[in-house]
Amino acid sequence: MFSKACEYGIKSAIFIAVKSQQSIRVGLNEISEGIDSPVAFTAKILQKLTKHKIVDSVKGPAGGFEIKTENIEKIKLSQIVTALEGDSVYTGCGLGFRNCNDKKPCPVHHKFRLIRDELKQMLESTSLLDLSKDISNGITFLKRK
Repeated sequence: MFSKACEYGIKSAIFIAVKSQQSIRVGLNEISEGIDSPVAFTAKILQKLTKHKIVDSVKGPAGGFEIKTENIEKIKLSQIVTALEGDSVYTGCGLGFRNCNDKKPCPVHHKFRLIRDELKQMLESTSLLDLSKDISNGITFLKRK
């Protein structure tokens, strides 16, 4: 459903949110290791997340990435998805057609639109705080061993 960049972007943001709640600023290598993502790929994702003000990047010897704790509850998954993929996840055709619409629908158009609408609702109502709590409590995981 999501591109690899979006998958790793969500994982990165959750990882940083968990650490930020522990007052820990994390470096690129630790994030990459923590979400099992290539370092160079993770760096590009973090650049976009920083540019869109989802994560903060602090330079210097004590630098790294963080999210202000007061923002963790405010940041919704939809912001991350939009920063990394634009709105294509909400508007794209289920079969990949460029000009699929209500007037000239593909065979799955109407059913897929319902799924997209539910996905949009979930992304807009789920915060990083919601997801980071489950990680911190050991209910969910960012990496499989």
